[in-house]
Amino acid sequence: MRRPADVGMQAERTSLAWRRTALSVTVGSLVGLRVLPPQLGALGYAVSALGLVWGLNLALTARRRYRDGARLLRTRAGATTAGTSLMRTAVTSGMFAVVALTAVLVLALR
Repeated sequence: MRRPADVGMQAERTSLAWRRTALSVTVGSLVGLRVLPPQLGALGYAVSALGLVWGLNLALTARRRYRDGARLLRTRAGATTAGTSLMRTAVTSGMFAVVALTAVLVLALR
């Protein structure tokens, strides 16, 4: 099997995709910050703030993963552990889901 012409491009494309996702979440949260508070009050601020935290988490995770992946390609070392970033992403996503569910329930009960 032939080796790819430019080793490392896969990691860069993946990193760029994660950065786009982080940017989308951040922009959506900023739009939510403008639209949600008149509808939901303090809950709208909480949802938007949580989305901003999630976007920051995604951006930091993408940066770290790209850095670790590039280092692995250079050194041909073994895999690194991603437990910390996985835990951070899971907790942030879980908190976002709980706040979003609460928002839906509050709107449904009105």
